[in-house]
Amino acid sequence: MRIISGTYKGRRLTAPKNLPVRPTTDFAKEALFNILRVRYYFEEITVLDLFSGTGNISFEFASRGVPNITSVDAHYGCIQYINKVSEEFSFPITAIKSEVNKYLQHASGKYDIIFADPPYEFTSEVLKNLIEDIFGNSLLEPEGIFIIEHAKQNDLSSFPHFVEARKYGSSVFSFFN
Repeated sequence: MRIISGTYKGRRLTAPKNLPVRPTTDFAKEALFNILRVRYYFEEITVLDLFSGTGNISFEFASRGVPNITSVDAHYGCIQYINKVSEEFSFPITAIKSEVNKYLQHASGKYDIIFADPPYEFTSEVLKNLIEDIFGNSLLEPEGIFIIEHAKQNDLSSFPHFVEARKYGSSVFSFFN
């Protein structure tokens, strides 16, 4: 895994091998950030990274200057790794160990970007519930965007708030606002 842009561009990070993760590929990550950089001034936004795993997406946001990032994952080893890297690079990341659905029940902040990379085996129904939790709790700023990375077998285009989907290899980013 590497950081593809920003202050730490090119920095390679090696996560422990025993983490239950599937990091976003560099190809897909670069495409995603090319979309986001024309919409947002990274230095002025807040980000919520759900199912953050190794922190791959959070680290990319931090390297690009995002001042306030919250990463949520249920796996203790993932949270430990995110905290370790955040401390090493002085990244403004708050890592929270929690099941995402439980975290969303009590979340009260507002975010410009919410990114979720749930396990690919999640059903469309589970993903629909995730969308409902985000919008039901009003977690997005008015011009904010919610992005779900998912397997190409899931079509989320009929779900409320859907805007568009972009496919990169076996991954799809669905955008909601």
